[in-house]
Amino acid sequence: MSMEKTLCNLKMPEMQRLPRDIESLAGDFERYLTRHLGRFFGCMPFYLYEALSLTIRDRIMMDWRNTWTDYEKKGVRKAYYMSMEFLIGRSLGNHILNLGLTENTEAAINKFALRLEEIITEEQDAGLGNGGLGRLAACFMDSCANLKLPVVGYGIRYEYGMFRQDIENGYQLEEPDHWLQGGNPWELKHPEYTQVIKFGGHVEINVEPDGRKRHVWLDTADVLAIPYDIPVSGYKNNTVNTLRLWSADATNVFNLDDFNAGSYSEAVESKNDAEHITMVLYPNDSSENGKELRLKQQYFLASASLQDVFRMWSLNENNNFTQFAEQNVFQMNDTHPTIAVAEIMRLLIDEKHMSWDEAWKITTQTMAYTNHTLLPEALEKWSVPLFEKLLPRLLQIIYEINARFLKLVSRKWPGDTGKQIRMSIIEEGDVKYVRMAYLAIVGSFSVNGVAALHSRLLADGLFRDFYELWPEKFNNKTNGVTPRRWMAYANPAMSSLITEKIGDEWIRDLGEISQLKKHVNDSVFAERWFAVKKENKQRIADLVKDECNIDFDTNALFDVQVKRIHEYKRQMLNILHVIHLYDRIKRGDTENWTNRCVLIGGKAAPGYQIAKQTIKLINNVADVIDNDPQVGDRLKLAFIPNYSVSKMEIICPGTDLSEQISTAGKEASGTGNMKFMMNGAVTIGTYDGANIEILDAVGEENFFLFGLKADEVDKVRADYNPEQIVNSDEDLKRVMHLLSCGHFNSFEYGIFDRIIDSLMNPQDPWLTLADFRSYVDAQVRVSRAYLDRAGWVKMSIHNTACSGYFSTDRTMQEYNADIWKLNI
Repeated sequence: MSMEKTLCNLKMPEMQRLPRDIESLAGDFERYLTRHLGRFFGCMPFYLYEALSLTIRDRIMMDWRNTWTDYEKKGVRKAYYMSMEFLIGRSLGNHILNLGLTENTEAAINKFALRLEEIITEEQDAGLGNGGLGRLAACFMDSCANLKLPVVGYGIRYEYGMFRQDIENGYQLEEPDHWLQGGNPWELKHPEYTQVIKFGGHVEINVEPDGRKRHVWLDTADVLAIPYDIPVSGYKNNTVNTLRLWSADATNVFNLDDFNAGSYSEAVESKNDAEHITMVLYPNDSSENGKELRLKQQYFLASASLQDVFRMWSLNENNNFTQFAEQNVFQMNDTHPTIAVAEIMRLLIDEKHMSWDEAWKITTQTMAYTNHTLLPEALEKWSVPLFEKLLPRLLQIIYEINARFLKLVSRKWPGDTGKQIRMSIIEEGDVKYVRMAYLAIVGSFSVNGVAALHSRLLADGLFRDFYELWPEKFNNKTNGVTPRRWMAYANPAMSSLITEKIGDEWIRDLGEISQLKKHVNDSVFAERWFAVKKENKQRIADLVKDECNIDFDTNALFDVQVKRIHEYKRQMLNILHVIHLYDRIKRGDTENWTNRCVLIGGKAAPGYQIAKQTIKLINNVADVIDNDPQVGDRLKLAFIPNYSVSKMEIICPGTDLSEQISTAGKEASGTGNMKFMMNGAVTIGTYDGANIEILDAVGEENFFLFGLKADEVDKVRADYNPEQIVNSDEDLKRVMHLLSCGHFNSFEYGIFDRIIDSLMNPQDPWLTLADFRSYVDAQVRVSRAYLDRAGWVKMSIHNTACSGYFSTDRTMQEYNADIWKLNI
């Protein structure tokens, strides 16, 4: 019996939890600072953060160990959530909340004349994700711990995040986000669980004595995957789940012969090549080298994670895989990790020596796929030549999966070659491509969308052929967000007010928030709600002043759109409206005016030029508006740089109006809309993604709906004529004139021509101008509603009171009930 297995089976002695009183916390904090870190009070604030993090981490460790031990017991079915992103943000404050230690920790820190809030802000946002996809994964992990679900997250330990966004002369500049530069006190390295990942080489076929053919992947360039574990604490339930992140390293640190010969760069070449895999989140894949690195990342994650699960299973089950499918399920978060379908087949056939049918049965009983996009270009495809170069054995397996699948299609629809071409995992052409989403569907037992409309459009449109073949595979799981992070932690003042009225059970079960409906018409409660919102708006105003040097008046309507900069998100529609408001002020059309502060934030992918030009336009418009005395406090516009989880924690609680204005049929779900709703913001939005379910929850009188619906978008697109729309709308004509005449780029001739051309293009897929009039009219309704302070506060309370459905606790309960079926 191996030492590792002996340790796994060893009954560990019971350990007492560390005391959590004020004196113990203060003592450990001082001990870590002075004796462990060798620092003293008055040192750099980062060391105070590190000392407090280690103090709190000590209080997590025993529960973490016990949780892991419970999950490894025989008969416990487990889920593994594979995602290329986990945008967890800061950890310290979240753990303090979940442990119920907020008051004691504050008191302990106060003993040293320090403030907890200032220490927490020293933590870097973990650079493990980009936007909604990664934040959703983090919320999912939080809820799994809250619900005591045996779920392990698998991701990549990126040394650098996507990038740190700076704004210079209105342009986005990308700077390295070296978030790990100061270390990460929340991670535990486990080199003993290192896995070997293969790339390149070639495949040979050996014939075994029994006549079976065995594929052997030889002459590979191997990379090590080293795991780092991060704790995910449940809310006051002694449960700590695990997020396991993989870091790449070379099998040999360097070539000593090359080094001794003076070839220093060649000596460490393999190490550098290996470490590049986990160096940067989302390398720019506009080049072939970028595409190659991206595919390496995806395979690295899938292979390391599957090998790790197989390692644990083999230890506990003596390498017997007959019950594996009954005890394990893998959830693939979007298309990025779907190469796992081919990799699990490789491991089962080549490493565990199963027959194809045995391996395929396990694969299709354990793999589940979540789709997050309706944009065809976001459904990843990899060229066959690239696949053959990097992953030759995987390509063989994919071709075999496809051949067997197309036989099934042929039996279902004899003679329908068109359907076979459409459904093939291999896309034919001058260059062949592997359609990764199709591989995921074929290899999974469950395929889910993330909002009701999104799931319907997948079945009726994007994946219609597959839905006709396997309707039982398809289901919907509307996204959510965690109320612990986005209400209890991010908005403590509002949370205290709610708890005072209805108790604190809503933090654990957001369904309880519906009790607030009884207090919507309570004028005293409404005044206190308004005061809390005003206080939160001041936090936004302070942030904007600090980051942008622009003054936001907290009496104004705070109108916010923060999300990834993309044409389908339609930040352009927002800025057209801002220009329209500016034009009204300049014309003197200000009767019954509502002062408005517009805040926009988000990052554009480095290679996405029109998105980067959109950022430049926003900043140019802001420069004109914010420096015009005639405009004054009537209208302010700011672009917040380097938008992040920690900034959203400030922005979300103080927002009045939540902008969710994507082209209908393009947003899968959205989660920012839910965070804002929970914190009492009112939504202006299209009939798209989870907006639809928010609208159903709050009612039309508490939501500002505008724009074309998804079925109407297709009809309008057939004969879309932007020029005619502009000419028939005097407001829009003036806005487009201000854009095209160079009013916002007086000394930068023609820099916005591409944006104008895209707006005026009859082939514009986002139909921005088609929704302009409806959007402006909805914004007029917003302005009028905000002038009625009492009415607006009622809408705010009502939105929060109706947000219970949008907790990830509900989402994860549905995943478990319908897909995972974990025996908790």
